[in-house]
Amino acid sequence: MTNDKTPVSVIGVGRLGAALAAAFLANGHPTTVWNRSPEKAAPLAAKGATVAGSVAEAVAASPLVLTVVLDHAAARALLEPAVGDLRGRTLLNVSSSTPDDIRKLAEWVTGHGADYLDAAVMAVPQAIGTLDAQVLYSGSAKAFERYGTELEILGTTRYLAADPGVAELFSMGLLSAAYGTLFGYMHGAALLDSANVKPTEFLGLAVQWLNGMLAFLPALSKEIEAKDYTGGDSSLEINLHALRYIETASHDAGVDPGFVLPTLKLVRRRLEVAKPTHSVAGVFETMLGRS
Repeated sequence: MTNDKTPVSVIGVGRLGAALAAAFLANGHPTTVWNRSPEKAAPLAAKGATVAGSVAEAVAASPLVLTVVLDHAAARALLEPAVGDLRGRTLLNVSSSTPDDIRKLAEWVTGHGADYLDAAVMAVPQAIGTLDAQVLYSGSAKAFERYGTELEILGTTRYLAADPGVAELFSMGLLSAAYGTLFGYMHGAALLDSANVKPTEFLGLAVQWLNGMLAFLPALSKEIEAKDYTGGDSSLEINLHALRYIETASHDAGVDPGFVLPTLKLVRRRLEVAKPTHSVAGVFETMLGRS
C-alpha cells in the first residue's frame, strides 16, 4: 500500500523535536530524523522513523523540513552543508530567537530557493498532539496553505502573518505576560512569608484576584487602541501609591523589591507628561518611548 502522507524530516530531536516527530509518526507521516547525538533518535527509530546519517540526508528526504535546535544560528550552521538541497522545500523553523534574527534566517533560506515558515510552540513537549498545544505560525502563506492542515496534528494552529518574525513576537508577548504573573505571584508570596503565611494559603485568593485582573484586559486594550487615557477605572495616581506601598513593605519585610521597581519607574515617567487622574494604560506609550 502507498502512503500519501507528506514525508517530514525533523532536525534536532531533543524533548520538543522528539515530541513533534512522534506526532508525525503517530499520524502516518514517513518521518526522517537527525540528531547530533544519534542515541537520542533511537526511541523514534523504534517507532518507525528513519534515522539520517547527516543533515543533508535528512533535508533531501522530505519536502517539509523542521529545525528544532537551540536558535537561528544553530539552525543555519547545521543547514549550511545542506544548502544545495533546500531548493523547492519548506523549512519550518521551531528554534527560538529574536524576531530580527528569525527574519535574517528566513531571508537566507528563501535566498536558496526554499519557502520559510516559523513556528512558536506555546506548550510543553508532552502536550504536543493535543488541542492544549498552541502552535503559532508566520512566514510563507503559500507554505502554510500547503501544509497547514497537516500541521494541525501538532496542536491548535494559528497563522499570523507573512512577516516571519511575528510568531516569535507573539511568543515573547505571551511569555512577558506569563512572567509578570508568575514572578508577581512569587513576590507576593515572599511578602506574606514575612508573616509566616504559607504560599498555599495565599494561592486561593491570588487565583481569584488574578481572574479579576484578566477581566480588566479588554478595557485596557480598548484604551490603548483608542489612545485615549483621559478616563479609565485605574488611574496613575492610585497605582503610584500602591506601588510605593509595595516597595516600602518589601524593604520592611526584608524582601527584594526588584520585581516592582521597573513598573514604579514607568508610572513615574508617565506622570511627567500625564495627569494623575489619567489611566494607567497610558504607560503603554511610555514603554514605546512616546512619552
